[in-house]
Parts: sequence; C-alpha cells; structure tokens
Amino acid sequence: ELLVFFAVVNISVGLLGALAYFLTYVASFHLAYLFAIRIHGGLGFLGGVLVALKQTMGDSTVLKVPQVRMKAVPMLLLLLLALLRLATLIESNVLASYGFGLLSSWVYLRFYQRHSRGRGDMSDHFAFATFFPEILQPVVGLVANLVHGILVKVKVCRKTVKRYDVGAPSSITISLPGTDPQDAERRR
Repeated sequence: ELLVFFAVVNISVGLLGALAYFLTYVASFHLAYLFAIRIHGGLGFLGGVLVALKQTMGDSTVLKVPQVRMKAVPMLLLLLLALLRLATLIESNVLASYGFGLLSSWVYLRFYQRHSRGRGDMSDHFAFATFFPEILQPVVGLVANLVHGILVKVKVCRKTVKRYDVGAPSSITISLPGTDPQDAERRR
C-alpha cells in the first residue's frame, strides 16, 4: 500500500506541476516555465506523508511548546514555504510540489484508497476544511462541497455515502406516541 501511495502522490505531483507550469507558460509566453523549471517529488511526498499522519494521528500533540497539533502541521509547513517563497528564499517549484503533494494525497486517501470497509476515508475529521483554521472552515467547506459536487456530476468522484453501524450504541432516542410523560398526563 505504501508503494501505491508513493506512486500516486509522485505521479500526481509531476502531472499537476507540469500542467500548472504549462498553463503559466500559455499565460505569460515565458520559455523558462517550459524548460528551466524542475519538478521534484520529494517535497510532494513529504506533503503526502504529513496528510497521512494527519489522517491517522488526528488531534494528537506533536510539539508541547509551542503547542502544535498534528492536524495543523501540513498547513503550517505550507504557510512557511509560502513565506519563504515571498521572501524569494526558495523557488516556486518547491512550494508547488509540496502543495500538489498535499492535494493529491488527500484526494487519494479521501476517495480512492481501498480498505476492508470500502474506499476512502469519509470521516468528518478528514474533510478538506479541517486542514484550515476553524475560522476559515465554513467558507472552505462550502467551496470544497461545490467542487466535490461538480466532480461527482462529471463522474470523477463518487457521491459520499455515510455508513452507520446500527449495532453500535448511539445517543438517538425515539419517542413513540403515548410514551411521552406529557401524553400520559393528558390521558389521565
């Protein structure tokens, strides 16, 4: 499974990077975007590993001072790379490779990874919006749901099906007519 994950992330980083730089070339007609940019998979795979760790470790703390939770690490590193790019300390391909690694690994783990319960991880703690700060999550969630709806219509992704374990204890209570204390009082 690790080899499949590695292949999916690195191939996706290469294809998405090539497409992004080709579109940048089409917009700017600057030949450096076609011939001088090198796309590397190392940082893309690092992004993929951090997404997989977010999926498995969830809300666990990875640093005590300052307190950093695993769920924040992928985006904190993206923010750090973006700041380094703005300061021109790194090239754009580093930021692009890491970002495409995050995105492609999340898509694979969310929708396509096979396991004993089917495909993908549809849990709420692994939604795309959970990668962002809580204040931005409603807006990001809305945009992500719109994009997902479009991808379902063009049959790139499957419609999400929530599964419930009926045998598991739940907090759902069903009130039958006549069993409510107010109904019993009314009948008296």
